[in-house]
Amino acid sequence: MRIGELAAAVGVTTRTVRHYHHQGLLPEPERLVNGYRDYTLRHAVVLARIRRLTELGLGLAEVRDVLADDTEKELVEILRELDEDLARQEAAIRERRVRLRALLDADELPSEGPVSPELAALFGEMAPLSHSPMAVKDREVLALIETAARPEDRERMLAAVHSLLASPDTVARANEAYALLDDLADASVDDPRIERAARQLADSTPRELLPEAASVDHGSSFLRAFYADFAPAQAEAIRRALRMLTEET
Repeated sequence: MRIGELAAAVGVTTRTVRHYHHQGLLPEPERLVNGYRDYTLRHAVVLARIRRLTELGLGLAEVRDVLADDTEKELVEILRELDEDLARQEAAIRERRVRLRALLDADELPSEGPVSPELAALFGEMAPLSHSPMAVKDREVLALIETAARPEDRERMLAAVHSLLASPDTVARANEAYALLDDLADASVDDPRIERAARQLADSTPRELLPEAASVDHGSSFLRAFYADFAPAQAEAIRRALRMLTEET
């Protein structure tokens, strides 16, 4: 058989046959005097088996192991591992679908989405807070923290913001802090308003977040990137507020 005839007989492409040759899965046949490969029935049998194994989900390295050690025990072990891996994938897909359904069932997706249903609900509760540019950045940071933080840290973050929203006084202080920081957008780093903004920000920050804040290295690369996202005077106010919180704890 020519390579095209072999490929057609097994239901694959000639490119696939050449790839299996290159990977060492399918032995090279003898060549005729005209240089063409001459495939035998044995090549078709092996190629068909490779197709069946790959359709089950085995990688080419696993197929090579099966072909190299053609025993029932070896194949059973590989198929069992594949079955376990598929079960894990199924569980992960079910979990992702649950999360997607929760997002689709929500009345409105936040602009920072997709986020967890818990954080989306929290963003809904944050409606009394200002929609200033600084408030928007706060929401972005909350979404970042939720993505990168450990589960226990996420729970503490949600609880801390919930505590802020529970009191009209704390909400009012947070809105005042946002307004003061917004006013610093075009200010210089020696603007006298920076100190007041820093004090207001420190006073409106939930103390439940202090353990993490206190352990932050002020010279860390993350904080440098964080401060760079703000205008210079705003960054200075935030830096001073974090220093106040650290010293107070």
